[in-house]
Amino acid sequence: MKKKWQPNSWKNYSALQQPEWPNKNELSRNLTEIEKAPPLVFAGEVRKLKEKLACASQGKCFILQGGDCAETFADSSAPSVREKYKILLQMNTILAYEIPKDVLLIGRIAGQFAKPRTSQTETHNGVTLQSYRGDSINDIKFTKEARTPDPKRLVQAYHQSASTLNLLRAFTMGGFADLNKIHIWNKEFITSVLSESHHHLTTRIDEILASIKNNEQEVLSKTITDFYTSHEALILDYEQALTRRDSLTNDWVDCSAHTLWIGDRTRQPNGAHVEFLSGVINPIGIKIGPTFDVDDLPLLINKLNPQNEPGKIALVLRLGAEQIGEKLPPIIQKVQKEGYQISWMSDPMHGNTYTTPSGYKTRSFDTILTELKQFFEIHRTEGTTPAGIHFEFTGENVTECLGGTQMIEPSNLDECYETACDPRLNNVQSLELAFAVADLLKK
Repeated sequence: MKKKWQPNSWKNYSALQQPEWPNKNELSRNLTEIEKAPPLVFAGEVRKLKEKLACASQGKCFILQGGDCAETFADSSAPSVREKYKILLQMNTILAYEIPKDVLLIGRIAGQFAKPRTSQTETHNGVTLQSYRGDSINDIKFTKEARTPDPKRLVQAYHQSASTLNLLRAFTMGGFADLNKIHIWNKEFITSVLSESHHHLTTRIDEILASIKNNEQEVLSKTITDFYTSHEALILDYEQALTRRDSLTNDWVDCSAHTLWIGDRTRQPNGAHVEFLSGVINPIGIKIGPTFDVDDLPLLINKLNPQNEPGKIALVLRLGAEQIGEKLPPIIQKVQKEGYQISWMSDPMHGNTYTTPSGYKTRSFDTILTELKQFFEIHRTEGTTPAGIHFEFTGENVTECLGGTQMIEPSNLDECYETACDPRLNNVQSLELAFAVADLLKK
């Protein structure tokens, strides 16, 4: 008979993508500090999000989940957080007035400080060091000292997440999201970023602003009051340290974020990540890449959501534009056959990443849209409901993804390539994506 789940039960399973900490005693001291710290999120917020995710699975609202591929300590300043939040609010405004449903905002923020890596090491100019695994583990500088995992960074990640969450809560509840400000932001955005070559964007934004002005009462009812956080539950020591009992129900809650996901590299049904997430009440995203074995689906769902609870599980498809047409229908059909309660989400970014001859990792905006279109078309064909989109973006005008109305080309990548890991949509491309999603939802 299986032992009762505990936050440390995962240690009895194979745990991939974990850092090789050089000093276990130092790791223990820092984890104890996190265990004694206040939770970052609360059980009531987690349950509220789960209810909203259940609504999204039924098509009653739409999930907009996005943020940095990997947050950095240096890029977690108040202006940076504000710009990311502002872009999400602008995208929310576009979707809310282009489609007849509410938008559920989830940030890839306040905790996305660790990244899985394909290789444990990197080699440059004949020197081999540990790979950069995110700021909560090591530093991006290519030196032996910087690349050595440092458990003090876990504590810094906790405090950075807490300050970001405090700022986001202040923005959300303090009037930052009222529609008058959104009107001003869009005008500023058109003036400072968009040019004559973006005429179709400026026209559609102006139409939305006119709608806001002419329908004030209806608009006010859509003011943002809730904002949720998410990150990949990658570093299990950290997640365990922030797992607490709900004082009302005695349930276990991972208080590092409202919702968490397991990646394409860590979703083994008998692995440590699935074991850990099977015991907490948080909603869980499962990233599904082209190597996914559909026969693993019952093993995953039955372990992570044995009661088939609505709003608990989101399948986040990152299949790539070339493979989604072949790979997605069998997954949908398996879910329908088994009767699983699922929120279907598209991650059109990760399956379309490639490296240019000059060495830059990038993604094509047109290819991202191609996967998105297929995602919606396949769901229409199968009679299922697209619940949302999960994407990577920044509030800055970077040149990391190709294409869009700015017509970013490979020769432009080095102009403003700032990501710590994967290429992100910039502010203009993010708004373009919002309009594209709105058009797909209206079909």
